Amino acid sequence: MLPTTLLTTLLTIVSFIFVFGIIVLAHEFGHFITARMNGIKIHEFSLGMGPALLKKQGPETLYSVRAFPIGGYVKMEGEDGESEDPRSFVQKKPWQRLIVLAAGAMMNFVLAYILLVIIMFSVGYPSNTVDQVLENSPAEAAGLMSGDTIVKINEHEINTWEAIVEHINNSDGQLLDIEVLRNNETVNIKVKPELAPEDSVYRVGISPLSVKQIGKSFPLAGKQFGTFFTSIFQFFAQLGSGKVEGEVVGPIGIVNVIGQASRAGFLNLLFIAAYISINLGIVNLLPFPALDGGRIIFVIIEMIIGRPIDREKEGYVHFVGFAILMALMVFLVFRDISKL
Repeated sequence: MLPTTLLTTLLTIVSFIFVFGIIVLAHEFGHFITARMNGIKIHEFSLGMGPALLKKQGPETLYSVRAFPIGGYVKMEGEDGESEDPRSFVQKKPWQRLIVLAAGAMMNFVLAYILLVIIMFSVGYPSNTVDQVLENSPAEAAGLMSGDTIVKINEHEINTWEAIVEHINNSDGQLLDIEVLRNNETVNIKVKPELAPEDSVYRVGISPLSVKQIGKSFPLAGKQFGTFFTSIFQFFAQLGSGKVEGEVVGPIGIVNVIGQASRAGFLNLLFIAAYISINLGIVNLLPFPALDGGRIIFVIIEMIIGRPIDREKEGYVHFVGFAILMALMVFLVFRDISKL
């Protein structure tokens, strides 16, 4: 049997490759499929960077898997320079190039939403049916039972667990008149919530029954997606004000986070993957040279002024941007190492 430390390390490595594999695959596939749809010649579709481990030559495109699972690329004709080929990226109309450039981030958002739907369906959502009643709780003393479906509180219709929590929290400890369905019969129960000293909220001592329903998974996933999406902009706002809560982690820090999530279970790993995918999509759309957002800015300027900016100058700007990003990456790696 392998030592526990070695098993943990292997699990972390496999989880990291899995998470970044699906995220990079989604991102590059977005560029790939929209380039194909717009008739752009694609020389290579690569997952990973560095030396090729696997290669398959298609009729026109080389498909490869490379040694380092830290990125990928879609190599298009004329992407970084002039080309007279009518099927080159540079010869396509600005709106076509705009679609291709933005598609990577859009696919990251799609992937994140799909993962969140899977998670929400697997976990289920809290219903207004009681699952457990805590011992020595107000609910047990009042006669609430597992399997009771709460339909009214103080004559207010109840359809969700959130509504139950809201009524209990807003009770100020006053007696609640609760109507439940029990074995197809209506039962009225009076419960007096008690204040939980650890978090200063009112509770009666019940937990909800989780229900798996695909239809509910989509809006719940959308709600979680919105939370993730807005959190990164809140981080940028904190960064601008100099009051950052938490810390920025580099590649090694991300590996550590993924490793911790994998040990907590596969759904936790998918949850982290969804969060990273959304963040990667947003970061790639930032108007910084070398990123998709930086390239999009040049296309938008071209659309406004009616002519392309000098390709050589644009290439130089992206090169400088790439160098800055690599320097930042190295800095974060060394900082992560220093904290190990």
